[in-house]
Amino acid sequence: MQNSILPVQAAFAQHFAQDWIEAWNSHDLERILAHYDEEIVLISPVALALLQNGNGMVRGKAALREYFTRGLQAFPNSRFDLIDVFWGVETIVLHYANNVRGTRTAEVMQLSPAGKVLRVWANYDQ
Repeated sequence: MQNSILPVQAAFAQHFAQDWIEAWNSHDLERILAHYDEEIVLISPVALALLQNGNGMVRGKAALREYFTRGLQAFPNSRFDLIDVFWGVETIVLHYANNVRGTRTAEVMQLSPAGKVLRVWANYDQ
């Protein structure tokens, strides 16, 4: 995303969503991490349960790498199916299904001016 494209444009949101889903389905950690800013903060009930850190927060790309590595190892056959994508001024919301867990997820992603995910709040239906 270019610095001058605010609010987020539909074409960017659709491309980002498809590329993000494909990266996860490839299980290629570097491809997945390419979507995230170095200063990423992820907040998730899954992180809360897995990390038992009291706040469900993962801070920084190095910590995110470790967290995602654990997830990919725990669910080596996982596949995400994009249901919908929404966009706003500096946010994208990805709504997708996870075939392994049988859940639906909506992730609110705040983007940096460079189009990388700076903050993400993961929300689950179960």
